[in-house]
Amino acid sequence: MSKRRHVFISHHHADDDHVTNLTDLLGRNGFEIRNSSIRAKPSNQARLDAKQIPERTLKRLLRMKMSWAGTVIVLIGKETHRRPWVDWEINKANELGKRIVGVYTYGGTKADIPPAFEKYGNALVNWNSASVIDAIEGKDSPFEDPGSSTPREPVHAAPTSRC
Repeated sequence: MSKRRHVFISHHHADDDHVTNLTDLLGRNGFEIRNSSIRAKPSNQARLDAKQIPERTLKRLLRMKMSWAGTVIVLIGKETHRRPWVDWEINKANELGKRIVGVYTYGGTKADIPPAFEKYGNALVNWNSASVIDAIEGKDSPFEDPGSSTPREPVHAAPTSRC
């Protein structure tokens, strides 16, 4: 029986193939992933590159698509930490109270982690279906080193409250 999950996958557009590969991987393991993130077609990418789409329009669209998702997955690859839109999406996910799960793409390193993820991420896992599923489900919230199941300490402390 398939489990349906609504997610927003934050990624560098050069990593679009990883988005497809991740949804396929999870699908083979019984998860139907409904991804609301934006994947720019070449004509739209050209308009974005030429700055023909106002920033406020893009932010409104991203906010609407993200609000529908239960979890925001951040694909962490070679250029992710340099992408201002990925940082913006992570900050917005935090504002919206979303669970934020980082997934290393093949070749991703600790140096590729976006600054906002270090501040607000809930789990950081390797490209492994069981780890990703557990992180999405909130069953486990490890911060793993790339290429290893060795946990590392999260950079930020988990939020606490006092009554």
